[in-house]
Amino acid sequence: MWLFRSVVGKLWFTILLLVSCVLFILTILLLKFFENYYVQEAEKELTRLATKVSEVMYDYEDEKLARSIAWTLVGNTSKAVIIVDSSHYWYSPANDELHDLPVSLIKQDKDLRKVLTEGKRVKKKTYLPNLQTGKSQYSDVIIVGVPLEMADGKRGAVFIYQSLRAIEDTTEQTKKLIFLAAFIAIVLTTFFAFFLSTRVTAPLRKMRQAAFEVARGKFDTKVPILTHDEIGELAMAFNQMGRRLQFNINALNQEKEQLTSILSSMADGVITFNREGEILITNPPAERFLQAWYFEQGNDAETMAPLPPQAKELFVRVVREEKEQSIELTLQGRTWVILMTPLYSKTTVRGAVAVLRDMTEERRLDKLRKDFIANVSHELRTPIAMLQGYSEAIIDDIAATDEEKKEMAKVIYDESLRMGRLVNDLLDLARMEAGHITLNYETVQLAPYIGRIIRKFQGLAKEKQIDLSAECKNEDIKIAIDPDRIEQVLTNLIDNAIRHTDKNGMVKIIAERSGDGVTIHVQDSGSGIPEEDLPFVFERFYKADKARTRGRSGTGLGLAIAKNIVEAHKGTISVHSKLHEGTTFTFYLPNGPHEA
Repeated sequence: MWLFRSVVGKLWFTILLLVSCVLFILTILLLKFFENYYVQEAEKELTRLATKVSEVMYDYEDEKLARSIAWTLVGNTSKAVIIVDSSHYWYSPANDELHDLPVSLIKQDKDLRKVLTEGKRVKKKTYLPNLQTGKSQYSDVIIVGVPLEMADGKRGAVFIYQSLRAIEDTTEQTKKLIFLAAFIAIVLTTFFAFFLSTRVTAPLRKMRQAAFEVARGKFDTKVPILTHDEIGELAMAFNQMGRRLQFNINALNQEKEQLTSILSSMADGVITFNREGEILITNPPAERFLQAWYFEQGNDAETMAPLPPQAKELFVRVVREEKEQSIELTLQGRTWVILMTPLYSKTTVRGAVAVLRDMTEERRLDKLRKDFIANVSHELRTPIAMLQGYSEAIIDDIAATDEEKKEMAKVIYDESLRMGRLVNDLLDLARMEAGHITLNYETVQLAPYIGRIIRKFQGLAKEKQIDLSAECKNEDIKIAIDPDRIEQVLTNLIDNAIRHTDKNGMVKIIAERSGDGVTIHVQDSGSGIPEEDLPFVFERFYKADKARTRGRSGTGLGLAIAKNIVEAHKGTISVHSKLHEGTTFTFYLPNGPHEA
């Protein structure tokens, strides 16, 4: 029942049961007390009457008068018998409630006959099954006997007996009063129990509702404090608990957000594993690593492994040996270094955390540094060897004529110039990459500026029978640039185009306005650049034609220097090429600050 599932019902039932038990015990004690009290009072009254009758019978010589007075004293509620001997005894007048007590019954009863034989007073409550009335049967009577001494010296006894019906009637009335009082007490107890329970449980119900609200995440829920007793203190403690929970949850959320922000903003990837090797937490760089691994596996979901085998083996070693481990692996063309450390729960390993660092750029820079040293050594080795060889030939007088000596000296001079250009290009490139380049802006008329530059290459173009031309799609283009630096860019691009274009080919410079700046294209119909080499054309020491003779090739630094000059102008440079069809270099220059 719902009543016994609630605190109100339990309290009401407990109080009601307690009151009922108390009333039941009290009723039994009271009934026993009243019964004993009435019996004792009846015995005292009957004893007094019997003694009075005995005195009357002794005082009056006239027996009839004495008996008349005795019967008057006895009254209608009791019955009396005066026994002198076996043949002389008298009963009080007839009573509707009681019949005469047989003398034989008195003589047969061992207690009652003591009055006749021993002259003792006797009080007895007995069960008399043969004592009947016309209407009812009464088995319980109280009999009091006192000795009797007549004026003539005869001895007998006076017995007065009374039915316990009166006592039973009194007991019944007492029961009714007790039951009425019990009923009133139960009603009042029920009322006050419900009132008390409601007073006690109303705050508890509010606390229960507030607890459900807190369980749903509303930690700012408050319980009204209506009293200052234990329940009020409980409500105060509940509110303090809610505030503390709110504070702790906010602190945890802030810490979680802080950790999430730190993980998300980290350049390195982070993956957390449990002891079974399952992934728990990742950040964006780690997700990119995992996506690269999934892409490399393909779309076969049934056989897809969560981690590369090398990383899985690393995790097993970390958990087994309980110490830091690291590996380096290549995935989708990128190099990753994985550093994995065990995570502890007190003294046992509960998992591991892996830090993934993308080392592609570092490895590329290492390769570039090694390639740079190798390329510089390679570029310097030939001119140094030629300088050394021709100088030894001159010293050893190998040249027989002055003309041969001049030719050797000319070779030494050309190689020294080539070495000087190489060193100067390296120094210029180093300054540009360090940001130390200084631009001297001037406003130039673009068409005559380009025309002046290509005139320097007309002799070389005619020699190779190459058509060298320029075209300005917009008339009167003016732009603020560093003319010396941009001339260096154009010289390098035009020189490369002529050197890589065969006989009867074409080299064309096209300039056009593009927004606030200008875009310049250098086109040729030469041999072109292989597609796999296009991403590297602006690297240092890059040469598309590996088989080209060293005498006509450059240092391999020209395009790298050109790119740095264009980017110093806040511009961009790109290349498009098809093998055996030609190459187009395009660079955009924004309008720089005008000269003062």
